[in-house]
Amino acid sequence: MASPGNDRRIDYIEFAVADIPRSRDFYGRAFGWSFTDYGPAYCEFDDGRLKGGFAQGSGPAKAGGPLVILYADDLAAVQERLEQAGGRITKPIYSFPGGRRFHFHDPDGYELAVWSDR
Repeated sequence: MASPGNDRRIDYIEFAVADIPRSRDFYGRAFGWSFTDYGPAYCEFDDGRLKGGFAQGSGPAKAGGPLVILYADDLAAVQERLEQAGGRITKPIYSFPGGRRFHFHDPDGYELAVWSDR
C-alpha cells in the first residue's frame, strides 16, 4: 500500500540497464544510493527520499523522454564525483533563473541533470 499523501505523485522510477552491477557501482559512487537486490535481473535503489529500480534490459537508452533531475548542495563536487564514477558531462554547469545545473550521461546512455540553488 502506498503512503498517504502520494496520490498522483511520482512514486517510483525504473531504468532498463545492460549491467546491473555497473549501474549500482556508478550511482552508489556518484550519489551514495543504497540498494536491495531482487534476483539477478532486478535491483531496487533508494536515494533516501525516492525509490526506483534497475531492470536487466538490452541496448542503449533511447534519446529523449523525461529528464530526471537530481538536486545537489554542492554542484561542482557532485560533478567531480560523477566524472570519477564514469559519468560523461553533456552540458557543463550553466545558470538558469532558478539556479545552476549540468547534464550528464550515465553508463547506459541515460541523460540526467543535477541542479543547485544559486
